Amino acid sequence: MDLTPFETDNSVSCRLSSQIPDACRTEDCCLGIDEAGRGPVLGPMVYGICFCPISKKEELKNLKVADSKTLTEAERENLFEKLDEARSYVGWALQILSPNTISTSMLQRTKYNLNALSHDSAIGLVQYALDSGVQLKEVFVDTVGPADKYEDKLSKLFPGIEVTVRPKADSLFPIVSAASICAKVARDRVVKAWNFTEDLGEVDTDYGSGYPNDPKTKAWLLKYLDPVFGYPQFVRFSWSTAQTLMESKGVAVHWDDDEEDGEKAAQRRNNKSMLSYFSASAGDFNTFWSAPTNDGGSIASPRGKTGKSCFSSK
Repeated sequence: MDLTPFETDNSVSCRLSSQIPDACRTEDCCLGIDEAGRGPVLGPMVYGICFCPISKKEELKNLKVADSKTLTEAERENLFEKLDEARSYVGWALQILSPNTISTSMLQRTKYNLNALSHDSAIGLVQYALDSGVQLKEVFVDTVGPADKYEDKLSKLFPGIEVTVRPKADSLFPIVSAASICAKVARDRVVKAWNFTEDLGEVDTDYGSGYPNDPKTKAWLLKYLDPVFGYPQFVRFSWSTAQTLMESKGVAVHWDDDEEDGEKAAQRRNNKSMLSYFSASAGDFNTFWSAPTNDGGSIASPRGKTGKSCFSSK
């Protein structure tokens, strides 16, 4: 599993996949979908699919794949190697959703919650398999939200494919267990080798499980909270745990918005608004940031003087 495409830029989401087995292009196939890392406040969430010919279901079962949450890290790695060795009939694909993608999606003006993000990731992976020539006839999914509604949604999107959505599908269907293992192995490796692009010095990687109720995770969040700039991109800043810490330990910042007069809002808080620097009363500062002039001056030139800058026109 080559994670280089994601590690090159872990601020965005990334799709990784195995080679498509020839058998999956010529025989009717089943496909399982599961995720890893839905709950943690640290690191990415990884959606995974695994697929194989229906005729190979028994062979997949004999690999003794199981729900990844019931396995140790060493057991998961061993089972992933077995899946990789079965590449003549087993294929997989992953969608790695970066913490930054998750948080910006959940906090954007038009809300895009985790369930919607999960559904769209799963749908995108099924479509990827179809576009790659996999002859899908059966899809098994670990549910996100009400199982019947999710099943109906997928059935309408993919007519002609028998869709089964069940809670705990990763413990019921080996093909979902296999997807669960692929997703969990990828997340574990990404978290362990996370490349911090921020200048944090030597980072303490003893952050526990990453779940909000883990004392080690809480201690790590406190240690690496910058009171002005918040958290590194390893943290899902949309999680309530991170938001609560930022509100209690961070510096309060007021942002002028369209519904509030910036000058008056700042005066009420005894602060100076950024807008004041662009007003007529801003004095000498305003002489530097003048409007473009007819004589070739630029926005960054002193009034009445000519000059060039990165903002100037030709």
